[in-house]
Order: sequence, then structure tokens, then C-alpha cells
Amino acid sequence: MTAFLSVLKANTMMEFIELKRYKANTISLLLTFYIIFIAMMFGIQVIGDPSQADTNIQFVIVNYIFWYFAMMVLQSIGWTISDEAMKGTLEQLFMSPISPWKIFLARMFGMISNHFVLVVFLLFVSMATAGQWLNLNPVAIIPILILTLASMVGTAYIIAGMALIFKQISAFLQILQFIIAALTFVPLSVAPYMVLAPFVKGVDMTRQVMIEGYVLTDFTVADFVWLIGNAIVYGIIGIAIYIACEKYAMKKGLLGHY
Repeated sequence: MTAFLSVLKANTMMEFIELKRYKANTISLLLTFYIIFIAMMFGIQVIGDPSQADTNIQFVIVNYIFWYFAMMVLQSIGWTISDEAMKGTLEQLFMSPISPWKIFLARMFGMISNHFVLVVFLLFVSMATAGQWLNLNPVAIIPILILTLASMVGTAYIIAGMALIFKQISAFLQILQFIIAALTFVPLSVAPYMVLAPFVKGVDMTRQVMIEGYVLTDFTVADFVWLIGNAIVYGIIGIAIYIACEKYAMKKGLLGHY
């Protein structure tokens, strides 16, 4: 446990240093998403129903923030493995006394903690720009967000397993951006079957808290069953698939290939 905490601290600091050192890239990332939000907001005002404009803009704020956050989480390990393989340092990670999946978990937690600050910054800038202030109830949002992150992390491990075997999956990661957009922007009221997809239930419940002012007691038992079940299923399945892919890659000697 102590070793994992050391790895977690080191990776959190590494992520922070990279964001700080490559300021141009960090600023460009934030500006890109902010410009996307501006375009969506003006699109709603121009072609949307004026009577529903405020609600639609609030909807967009929540969705595009989750889109940004989900992309960072889901793509993090996949990009890391592809980058390490390209540099020829992937095998070195597997020589560590700490299991590789724990190292990647520490990197992902480091990324989440740093990008969470950027997400909060984007959220407040977007609300100030639109003049729409959402209900930020941490007592309701944090438990839902933690469970939502669990399913995101599990899905990220599935992508990481693919990266271990195929190495170059940049094309898939680019397509994944649009898949994530669909998962975050399409409400469950329109497509109820999407409750089976990872993290969609969590996004939907967070929308209800931030837009409609829900508190935890306003949700039904079924809501929490879907949320917790989604987190457990995707969390366990994701890590299991990654470990299976890791064993396959080691058996076939794929770790040194690119």
C-alpha cells in the first residue's frame, strides 16, 4: 500500500509538471473546449426554442464538461501505453515490483486529480459566459461522481488492454471522442437502453442534480442500483479484460513490439 501511494504521488506530480511545463498545449486544450461550448451556446440561441434556451444551455454545460472529463479518463491509459511503446520504454514498466495495472491506475488517478481542477475552471467560466448558474451541491454530486468514475476507469482499462496488444490505436481513440460525446449528450429519457452503457447513468443523475436541483433522496432505489451496478460491473470487467490482455501480450512477447 505504501509503495502504491508513492507511485500515486509521483504520477500526480508528473501530470502536474507536464500540464505546467507544456502550458501552450494545456491552454489550447481549454480554449478548444471553451470555443466548442461557445459554438453550441450560440447555436441554441439562433436555432433553438427561445422558451427552452436557458434549460438547453444548462444541459450543454453539464454535458460538454462531462465530455471533456470522460475523454481525459478513457483515453489516458491508452495514450500512455501507445506512447511508452513508441519510445521503447513499455517493457520497463513491466519490470517494476508493482503490478503494471496498479501503475496505470496511479497515473489515471494523477491525471484525474489534475484535470478535475481544469474541469471546475471550465465549468465556472462556462456558467459565467452563459449567465446560467447550475446547482452545485457537493453532497449529492460527489458520491454520484465517484461511482461514475469507477465505470469510466473500468472502461479505460478495456482500452488499455487493446493498446497493449495492438499498440497503435490512435485512430480508435479519435473515433472514441464521438462515442463519448454520444454517451454524454444523449439523455436517458430519449434512449433508455443507454443505461447499460458505462457512466451514462451517472451523467444523467448529475444532470438532474445540477439542472433540476435534485438531492440524493429524490432518486429512487432503482437509480442507485443502476449506478452502483454499472460501477461494479464495468470496474471489475475492465480490470479483468486488461489483465487477460496483459497476460496474452507477455505470452506472445508483444511488449517490446511497436
